[in-house]
Amino acid sequence: MESFDDLMRQAELAHGHLCAGQILGVRLAMLGCQRLGIVEPRTTDRKRLVTFVEIDRCATDAIAVVTGCRLGKRALKFRDWGKMAATFVDLNHQLAPQSDGTPAYKGIRISALESSKQRARELYPQIENKNQQQMLAYRELPDAELFHEQWVRVPIHPREMPGYKSARIACALCGEGINYDRNAIDPKGRILCHSCAAPESRYYELIQQDRQT
Repeated sequence: MESFDDLMRQAELAHGHLCAGQILGVRLAMLGCQRLGIVEPRTTDRKRLVTFVEIDRCATDAIAVVTGCRLGKRALKFRDWGKMAATFVDLNHQLAPQSDGTPAYKGIRISALESSKQRARELYPQIENKNQQQMLAYRELPDAELFHEQWVRVPIHPREMPGYKSARIACALCGEGINYDRNAIDPKGRILCHSCAAPESRYYELIQQDRQT
């Protein structure tokens, strides 16, 4: 794996600026790979790792840089929990399957300790800017003072795996294509997309053509 400083430069370039979250993300991802024995996550070990992130903030960009996991590769999974945490799953370490047959894998979940903010204040009380204070401290603090680690079991259905291929199905109502078995079946037996099956759950609202705003 590349050095911390090299990865920090790459993370800053990818994210657009340097911040405390970037430093946490780089260190968190480096630690996760280290615990799994993954040395080259972006090259020789790239098919071995799936990463779950729990926040859509700066650290996630840094984690993607270190691991090489991307949403478009289906190796980066987002869970909107609002936590500075990530789980690194080793696809080479398969565990006993779930009761429904879903494969399960060994992983390590690493979360940032809230106490790390206080440690940053203690280390650099003379610095008033919180981000600058944390950026300095997060480079220096040992892993044990930054992170909580948990070994975990992670079920991953085959359709959630990188490289999974499925038939593309058209929604019976809107006609849009549906990939990766993300369809629903209504009481009439029609294949629907989630948007048509549950309009109330849409993240968008259709604008009528006669409306200006």
